[in-house]
Amino acid sequence: MTTKDDVLNMVIAKAQAWLSEVYDAETRSEVQRMLSKEDKTDLIDSFYKDLEFGTGGLRGIMGAGTNRMNIYTVGAATQGLSNYLNKEFAGQEIKVAIGYDCRNNSRLYAEKSADIFSANGIKVYLFEDLRPTPELSFAIRELGCQSGIILTASHNPKEYNGYKAYWTDGSQIVGPHDKNIITEVGQVKVEDIKFEGNKDLIEILGDDMDQKFLEKVKTVSLAPEIVAKHKDLKIVYTPIHGTGVKLIPAAFRAFGFENIINVPEQDVVSGDFPTVVSPNPEEAAALDMAMKKGLEVDADVVMASDPDSDRLGVAVKNDKGEFVILNGNQTALLFIYYIITRMKEKNALVGNEFIVKTIVSTEKIADVARANGIEYFDVFTGFKYIAEIIRDLEGQKKYIGGGEESFGFMPADFVRDKDAVSACALMGEIAAWAKDQGKTLYELVQDIYLQYGYSKEKMKYIVRPGKTGADEIKQMMVNFRSNPPKNLGGSKLKIVKDYADLSEKNVLTGEVSKIDQKITADVMQFFTEDGTKISVRPSGTEPKIKFYFEVAGKLNSRADFDAVEDAAEAKIDAIMAELEL
Repeated sequence: MTTKDDVLNMVIAKAQAWLSEVYDAETRSEVQRMLSKEDKTDLIDSFYKDLEFGTGGLRGIMGAGTNRMNIYTVGAATQGLSNYLNKEFAGQEIKVAIGYDCRNNSRLYAEKSADIFSANGIKVYLFEDLRPTPELSFAIRELGCQSGIILTASHNPKEYNGYKAYWTDGSQIVGPHDKNIITEVGQVKVEDIKFEGNKDLIEILGDDMDQKFLEKVKTVSLAPEIVAKHKDLKIVYTPIHGTGVKLIPAAFRAFGFENIINVPEQDVVSGDFPTVVSPNPEEAAALDMAMKKGLEVDADVVMASDPDSDRLGVAVKNDKGEFVILNGNQTALLFIYYIITRMKEKNALVGNEFIVKTIVSTEKIADVARANGIEYFDVFTGFKYIAEIIRDLEGQKKYIGGGEESFGFMPADFVRDKDAVSACALMGEIAAWAKDQGKTLYELVQDIYLQYGYSKEKMKYIVRPGKTGADEIKQMMVNFRSNPPKNLGGSKLKIVKDYADLSEKNVLTGEVSKIDQKITADVMQFFTEDGTKISVRPSGTEPKIKFYFEVAGKLNSRADFDAVEDAAEAKIDAIMAELEL
């Protein structure tokens, strides 16, 4: 059994190796500071493990150490990826694209990565300045690259940065390549990293790629004539200091919208995110300034994107004239409902269309698809799994949309990751389409519930940082597996799905079946007789365990909406209390 002393001794040995002359003076100084401190918490957190590729690639707090984002952990990842690419595509010209967001050190890490790739004989396309993640995905496909990376920690707090790796189709890397790359990275010693670049192999990307991308974004539109009629629709948009500042307003204009209202303070590009505690559009506070602006100008819709412009937040005016944020399930539901409904209106459905959602997202999306005869697929959290379904069905079936509850949507397959650029423009079009029918977006959401049934979703996460936190999260999952709840919210437990062994058990009949997924994951789901669904999932990129709640209800009229919402909220609160959350 490993003791605390064993861990500390291992950590000290790893840290002392970072005092070698191979590391720069600033890094050595920071490591020495941590070693000298009596409290070894920082030292342990910085060295107790190595950063690994999770659902979102490499992600961590910036600083010195093996468990931190720095030029050496980024360098090892890039050298390992270079080694793998040179083996996998031996004898071919290998090309990669590199993008980066607004975060502190993102440009530095991107330039270091460009040097390392080029030093390994790999052609590099490096964006001239910060760009949205979806444009990087598009560029990989457009330029015929074998891989690509973007330096971003998406919506995480300012202390974080990250490194997402992509494959030939512009999607994040999945098996077997992900594990093979991890193996390669694990074999890289700091002395192996080729930091001296070959400038002849580095080409800069700029406006030309932006224009190609925006031309594709325009093809997502399903109602250009309705947009033309409502071109003065008041859209308030904020990039929350991130990469959306240039391309998302341009995407709105490409669709035909002319009345884009910005939030000047948040157009300032900054990795410190000075106007928000967290640049996450899932958190209401991040949209405060935009919603205030929305009230001030009487906007039709308020939108925000996160720092790398893959997630979008949408705020709509309720029946009391207040702006309220749609949750990610409602946003994804609106997109799927609109795409299917509008394609039916245009007689554009030919019978081979499909949509994709993640297992923790609302079942209401599946209900809408089923009711309209559209095939749907459930995948694990992460757009790389949505992209994998598209790849498997390429040339056979047509992808028309896919999303997840965490404020991500991908309306077309020319991008193979979350795409807030296309999604924001399309949400503007949905607002125009609703307005054309005399409805607000808020009323449109209510009408979807009236037609397909009501559901309420809520996500709660528990943060447990460091090694002790990781152990605690692991034990929570052990407890759920050995002792699942028997009742939830006054309804009997019916189905337990455990994605660790891909088993689905009906606890009422004892019947066990196999879940249709290619790989396993540390996720559990509980379904009750009355339609309640609870999913439990440790995060792949953060020290969190996440709980996703969904309860069903009956909405008879718009007038009943608040009462039905309150009842559903109370039920979720009661279930959380039962689970001692």
